[in-house]
This record gives sequence, C-alpha cells and structure tokens, in this order.
Amino acid sequence: MSARPDDPRIRAALKRSLELGETGIGVAAYHRGELIVDAVAGDADERTLFPIFSVTKGVTALAVHLQAERGRLDLRAPIARYWREFARHGKDTVTVEQALSHRAGIPQMPDGVTPELMADWAWMTEQIADSIPLFEPGTANAYHVLVWGWILGEVVRRTDPARRPFERFVAEEITGPLGVTDFHLGVPDADLPRVAKLSGGNEFAIVDEHGISPAAVFPGSDVHNQKVVQQAVDPGAGAIATAGSVARIFAVLAEGGELDGVRLLSRDRVAGLTRPRDGAHDPDRVLTIPVWFGAAGYWLGGEPNASDPLVGDHRDIVYSPGAGGSLAWADLRDRIAVAICHNNMDTPAVLEPERTFAPVVRAIREIVAEREGTTR
Repeated sequence: MSARPDDPRIRAALKRSLELGETGIGVAAYHRGELIVDAVAGDADERTLFPIFSVTKGVTALAVHLQAERGRLDLRAPIARYWREFARHGKDTVTVEQALSHRAGIPQMPDGVTPELMADWAWMTEQIADSIPLFEPGTANAYHVLVWGWILGEVVRRTDPARRPFERFVAEEITGPLGVTDFHLGVPDADLPRVAKLSGGNEFAIVDEHGISPAAVFPGSDVHNQKVVQQAVDPGAGAIATAGSVARIFAVLAEGGELDGVRLLSRDRVAGLTRPRDGAHDPDRVLTIPVWFGAAGYWLGGEPNASDPLVGDHRDIVYSPGAGGSLAWADLRDRIAVAICHNNMDTPAVLEPERTFAPVVRAIREIVAEREGTTR
C-alpha cells in the first residue's frame, strides 16, 4: 500500500502541531525509497524554503564521505595532508575524522567575525587555518557549532580535482544527480521571497567563553533573517531548503547509499556511519545536553537519555538536528528518512503538553507500519 504524500493523518498531525505552537511547518518522509509524506501547514506552502541550521551538517558529512568513497581522501589522515596551511599552531595531527566528530579542538569562530565576513569563504578559511586549538586535538568532545562547516567544506574543496566551490560541488555531485532542486547553500536572489521568516531562537544553552557562537553570527532568527546570511555558503549551519529536498538526501542513506538508481556511497560505508566517535561517553565541553555522536559526522540513535527519541530507539539511525529544532534522520534498519522544518525556533523548548513535532512523527510511523504490513 502506498500512502499519499498528503495523507489525511499527516494533515491532522500538522494541524495539531500548529495548535501546539508552530507557525509554519514542512515535513517529508521516504520509506523503502518511496516518498510517502510531503506536506506543509501554517504560514508555509509547498514552495517555502526553510533555514535548517545544523541539519546542513548531515549533507556536508555526506560530501566528505563521497570524497572518501572515491579515494580522494582518507578519513584517518591529517587535514593538513590536503590543506597545508591548516597545520599551523599544532593542528598538523588533526584528522578528518576528528573534525567530523567534533574532536578537532577548535570549536571557536574567528575573532571579529560578522555576517559579511562569514560570507567570505577565503577570509573564513584563512582565519581557521591560523586558529589556535582550545583543546588538545583528538582529546575532547567539543561541538564545533559553526566553524565545523568551513573546516570540512574546505577539505572537500581541496580534494576535488576541479577545486569547485563547495556549494557547486554539492549541487553537481549530490543534489543534481538526485534531482533535488530546492536545497540551497546560498539562496539566489530570485528565490529569496520564498524563504520563511524565522522567529525566536536567539539563545541556547552552550558553554561559550571563547567565541564559539558569537552574537554577531549566532544561529537564531535575528541573524538568519538577514539577506547576507541567507546568501552565505555556510556548510555547517546555513542551508535553506524544503523538507522534501532534505528528506530525499537522507533517503540515500536510508537506502544504503543508492536512491532511484543513483549510488553515492557503498552499503558498507553507509553501515559504518553508525560507529560512535572516540570518547563517545565523555561529556561535551560545549553543549550542555547529553550528546551521543558518531565518528562520521552524525548524531546517533539508540542511546537512552542522549539520542532524540523522535528519531527512533535503535542503533542503526543517523540524524542531524538544527538550532531551533529542525531535524532530519535516516533509519538504516527500517529504511525510513524524515525531514521536519519550521520557522518558530522557540517551540522546541515547549515540551508540555507535547513536543510540536511529536504528532507528525507518530503519523509517519503509523503510515510506515501500515506499509510494512502490506509489504512483508
């Protein structure tokens, strides 16, 4: 049995999400490679583009693994092998995997960063190459809230034989082959009117004594409603997309690296995405919440009191949450991919009577269970 992308159960769930506090919301889901949910509600329509913040990291991690798949980089090799300048100030031993897993020791943004400078790729990467580690590389879990994207984005660019800009690499190697048209790292002028206006989200609990997430570029509505930020290439927290586009990218992972005849990663490599990072049980030095994180650049499911219960309760899940609550995951065991986007960044803090996304996730799981009953 196939579920219509606008299944009435989803419509009812979205209505409940609005009652719980959402103002605009989009959701999409794939099961066994088939789009089963694609719907929006509130002050959003099917063309609305949502800022997805650190959900972006899941796509950037995919780009890194694509380069590894092609033999263009070794995840265990030092970043300096590919980006010579990065070796300064004792960073010569930092590996690609340590950066992916937030153990590079440099979670801070460059001093003096502004939205305009954040949009200057050359400035950002030059400053990062000259950064001094706050923690000895490879020894501490320290969530690289923003800087992560330029570290890994530059590794991808440097290992690309054509040295394409990162946004072009993603467009030509990931979204293009998959037929995804509404995933943007830098929104074109013509599409700016489609971007959802954000509200809230201008503070969250992190330990920030070193400019890890400075006010000038803080990932909240005040900063991300600005045109210069919406058009910046920020591979860690700056993608703007529809839920359908994000879900389709995560569906590649849920399907073992291949979707609709397009293979990006091998099955073995996708299976390896669930390996925990070194020191996985050590507390994070930046985030004040429990963190269960993988070596490959994704948060992991299945860890009680640490993994987000919305994504599922077993170990074969990778996911990427974003500031303000945006969320995408791939369930490798059950072949489910889901993306939920919204514009009220304060709703994740409201847990009573329930999280605003919870009705939507329940409806998706009901649809999947029904499909499983007819496909076994």
